[in-house]
Amino acid sequence: MSAANVETLRRIYERWGSGDFGAGVELYDPHVVLVLRADFPEAGPHYGLDAIRRYMRGDFLRDFDGPTIAADEFIDAGDSVVVKVDQRATGPASGAPVSMRYFQVWTFRGRAVIRIESIMERADALAAVGLTAGA
Repeated sequence: MSAANVETLRRIYERWGSGDFGAGVELYDPHVVLVLRADFPEAGPHYGLDAIRRYMRGDFLRDFDGPTIAADEFIDAGDSVVVKVDQRATGPASGAPVSMRYFQVWTFRGRAVIRIESIMERADALAAVGLTAGA
């Protein structure tokens, strides 16, 4: 199933790269958790579809103009996939471009997404799925 998970995520990030953040929501388990580690704004866990929706609409999408999240690397880790992320947007007040590179670890149970964790450092993202930095 892991190769299928990688392909699923490639399609999701293609759509997120054009600003379609509704892509993939149908795969989320009702009890999915989004974890933003401490070095992210609005850090902490968001439990369930409604909490993730509130975070996306009330915080993330409201804080930026034209946000996109693209991916340029996918690392298969069994039931999880580590994704190297390139997030871009424009500051709504300043009009200045904003960008951030980080990693997301997606964990699946079957075809359902049960966890998405945003992590700043590659080594930490790999460690989260039991891999080493050489992977």
